[in-house]
Amino acid sequence: MPNILRIIDANANRAREALRVMEESARFLLDDTELSAEFKMLRHNLAVVLAPLDMLCANRNTNEDVGTEVSTKSESTRESTGHVVLAAGKRLSEAFRVLEEYGKLLPPSASNIAPSIEKLRYQGYELEQRLARLMVTPIPHFGSTGHSVGMGQWRLCLLLTEALCTYHPWQHVMEEAIRSGVDCIQLREKNFNDRQLFKRAQEIIKWSRPHAVSVIVNDRPDIALVCGADGVHLGQNDLDITEVRKIAGRQLIVGLSTSDLKQAEDAQISGADYCGVGPMFPTSTKYKKMIVGPDYLYQYRQWDKLPHLAIGGINPRNIGRLVRAGVRGIAVSSCVCAARDPGLVVKELLNVMIATESQVSKQLAP
Repeated sequence: MPNILRIIDANANRAREALRVMEESARFLLDDTELSAEFKMLRHNLAVVLAPLDMLCANRNTNEDVGTEVSTKSESTRESTGHVVLAAGKRLSEAFRVLEEYGKLLPPSASNIAPSIEKLRYQGYELEQRLARLMVTPIPHFGSTGHSVGMGQWRLCLLLTEALCTYHPWQHVMEEAIRSGVDCIQLREKNFNDRQLFKRAQEIIKWSRPHAVSVIVNDRPDIALVCGADGVHLGQNDLDITEVRKIAGRQLIVGLSTSDLKQAEDAQISGADYCGVGPMFPTSTKYKKMIVGPDYLYQYRQWDKLPHLAIGGINPRNIGRLVRAGVRGIAVSSCVCAARDPGLVVKELLNVMIATESQVSKQLAP
């Protein structure tokens, strides 16, 4: 039993530390009173659940703990505050799972600990998701001047076009996609007039904003600015980024489609916030003379000066190739819009990304 208590003690500490990291992010980086309070309450509830195990720290033996000398290269660096949060979230879920499983071995007097930890674990999942969306997705952060001062990296963007929604109304497709994990919606309606586009953007924003999902309008910085969207996405033949900045300043995230590294470099110089990278694969949505494929994505990631969204014919069957090329974010259209179960496809995309990333990480580990 002492060794079981050592395991519980170590993972209780790990969970508390992860919760504190996430709480401080919500408190000081986001100024989110409600979310920081929820993390604090989860820490408190963890302490209450473990209270029956009096003097848990008495079982601690750090000097003889063989695990203190084991580390991986990835533990020593973090790319951004968003990645600090993601790492803390992983530690939290792992620690809660260990606490739950080993809690099942405790004597009858502590039999309520395992089921109580299970409830806390699910609460942790929900809070982790909310915080990660706010910290990692490129929702504008406005400084004292009222201008946007930066963005992060989207994970999965849905390019929403009503005509592609084969089995369900566009609203249903959007709602299921958001519930299943997309962190950005790009409105792409080439045939709408100004009034239709404005109204559609407002509808999407109304649904997306409470879920911390960014909204981008394709091609039209004026519509994006007036309706309160987060940004605009431009093609190579659309209005120049410098002209968009004259209209919107830093109030809009501005993305630009690129098909080679020279276009990406020009986008950075012009003031783009992120690049569309593609097309990765052939697609029926939009004809392209040239498919640049994962090779360009790999080159882009070696350059890696701006966040990105890989685009073009991406689906759960081929996304593994992009993960191995270093993809961090993708944009999809018909594979979700035209699906019988849009939410399921979103989950499959994210699950394959996570699973392949884990495989790649293990292969790279020393």
